[in-house]
Amino acid sequence: MQNIKKTYKFAIKTALYITILSTLLLSVFLFFGGNLSYYILLYAVISFIVCFFIIQYRSERFIYRRVKKIYDDLTLLESTSITKKPITTDMATLTKEIDKYARDKKLEIESLKIREEYRKEFIGNVSHELKTPLFTVQGYLLTLIDGAINDSNIREKYLGRANKGVERLIYIVKDLDMITKFEAGDLRLNITTFDIVEVIKNVFDLLEMKAAKKKITLTFDVDYTKPILVNADIERIQQVLTNLVVNSIKYGREKGTTEISIENLIKNKVIVRVTDNGEGIAEGNLSRVFERFYRIDKSGSRKEGGSGLGLSIVKHIIEAHDEKIYIESELGVGSEFSFSLEKAE
Repeated sequence: MQNIKKTYKFAIKTALYITILSTLLLSVFLFFGGNLSYYILLYAVISFIVCFFIIQYRSERFIYRRVKKIYDDLTLLESTSITKKPITTDMATLTKEIDKYARDKKLEIESLKIREEYRKEFIGNVSHELKTPLFTVQGYLLTLIDGAINDSNIREKYLGRANKGVERLIYIVKDLDMITKFEAGDLRLNITTFDIVEVIKNVFDLLEMKAAKKKITLTFDVDYTKPILVNADIERIQQVLTNLVVNSIKYGREKGTTEISIENLIKNKVIVRVTDNGEGIAEGNLSRVFERFYRIDKSGSRKEGGSGLGLSIVKHIIEAHDEKIYIESELGVGSEFSFSLEKAE
């Protein structure tokens, strides 16, 4: 109703201005008299010109005030795409700007909804990961407090298990701290030149016993007789390889294989591939495997242990080197994680 009143007010004022000016013009022409047809024609031309400028001016002022209010409202919403531009009364331009603003806001809202869902899921996962070892430690300690501490055999066994629970908590917290530092840019890399083949051999040696429990073979695709030198943080890259191989063992099939290959990608890059013939990953899960605490097979992975942060750490370390990490997988066939590194000259 208020908008209708505003348009009526605009129309009444405009009509009043035109009427007053028309009356004055007509009075002048009647006063001078003379050739009536000539004066009527002249009156029509002058009336048209005067009316045109009155209506144009009034319309511009009316639209400008209304459009300016829209701009002011958008300023309150902190729009950077519209409010920095000069105010326009052109409806086509304004419509485009408002449409663009609306689309941007829609995308922003959808993005915030996705982030909110991720935040809820992340908090739930953190809570679950911390709750399990905490309750385990608490259970053993309460049993000891209730009298089991007097039995030396039970005391040593339960204290040992409680210690393992605390170690798991520390492991999770340290991994989370590392990811947070990478994201904040506080964790600096110590770039050196080293032989990536030698680092892979060290990782195989460290994980040989773990792989042997599932009868998984750790191997190269070919026999690398010459060193392949790369520029990177040797400690972090060893952690990347360790996490990827551990992951392949965790989800690998009994008597399976984990194979690592090193290939020239472009002139100054190599790509390291970690391939297994394990469970594989469904296509719908591929986009989320690098998320913190995201688990494809929750029951199986918890049985195997780990913080649930291994692949997330891998992604952060590789991206901190300004390199890329890739994943290819087929359910029931196996997975391949690969990452690029800068080749030393």
